[in-house]
Amino acid sequence: MLRIFVRRSDDVRYFTDDPALELDGVRAGGPGWWLRGGGDSRVSSDVARSLQTSPRSSVFGYDIVMAAPRPISIVVAVDPASAPGVIEAHRASVSATIDYLERHALVVRDRRDGGDRDEGGRWQVAVGFTHGINRHGEPHLHDHVLVGARPADAANVLDSRALFGHVAAADALYRSSLRFELAQRTRWKAWRSFEGIEHVEGLDEGYRSMWGGHHSDRGKKLQWTRDHTVGQWSRDLDGWTPEFEVAAPIRARDEVDEHAFGAALEGRVAVSRRHLVEAWADAATFGTSGSHVETAIDFLYPDLRDERGVREGALGLGRARMTSQVREHGPRPLGITALAAWRQRERELDRSRSARSR
Repeated sequence: MLRIFVRRSDDVRYFTDDPALELDGVRAGGPGWWLRGGGDSRVSSDVARSLQTSPRSSVFGYDIVMAAPRPISIVVAVDPASAPGVIEAHRASVSATIDYLERHALVVRDRRDGGDRDEGGRWQVAVGFTHGINRHGEPHLHDHVLVGARPADAANVLDSRALFGHVAAADALYRSSLRFELAQRTRWKAWRSFEGIEHVEGLDEGYRSMWGGHHSDRGKKLQWTRDHTVGQWSRDLDGWTPEFEVAAPIRARDEVDEHAFGAALEGRVAVSRRHLVEAWADAATFGTSGSHVETAIDFLYPDLRDERGVREGALGLGRARMTSQVREHGPRPLGITALAAWRQRERELDRSRSARSR
């Protein structure tokens, strides 16, 4: 899950004062890591440089929180040998997601000379903080990425509507990248069901029941040591009861589920690039890299390649679902060798040919 919180202060002690010892020795270094710029992530003045604003704005920046789906967080607790790889996969996906937001959601409105344009931008400094538990001591791998309200070399702050408008697409891209990266770096394989539930192949659902992450009270902020954390997880596991495993679909690892892709777009009058990114990323059952998602969308929808902000150009539903291309080129219109044929489209093509032959 990806959420964005507005920061109206440059006080970053909440992040710099938390050593996140629950991942000590599992995560490379301390909790802080630099996506843009550099410095000492334990020093408040260095971290606060990420929160740039303008004299006219009360918003200093944003806290972009990216949390791994519950089953992937649970792998960190039940398979210590794979835990470093899970964290590496998570950070690689966080970085890919920030790249996406910079390219397509980070814009500054330019109204000079009577115009109204969306100018692209880039964060000069961005720093993440990786944590591994929630306020109740359950496995909860997540990152806080601090970014400024004013992009580098810009006089004004960014258009927050655009940033929030791309949350769903960025969230889908993060999760898809994480599914892909997990398989590259560990023995585990994550997948997403047609109903939108994230699973890990071979992981019993009893773990999710035990560490569900939902509590009536928010809980106090925790600063547990690694030993304390492992001890708590061990005690929890002593009382664990297995339930069942959800079988992964029989599908090629690099295949996009055409049904899920089409269903995600159904009902929209206008389909923007961010809607296509979200649909494609979610339809990649076993995940795909963030760069591949964008490459596929740019190849299939070249007219939308440079669209950004909240006022992206849009397509009609038929064009977004590539109906005409399939009819013209057959069941493999994608031109991207890493993707299998879309069986639903093949059936549609057969029905169309049969109707014409009558």
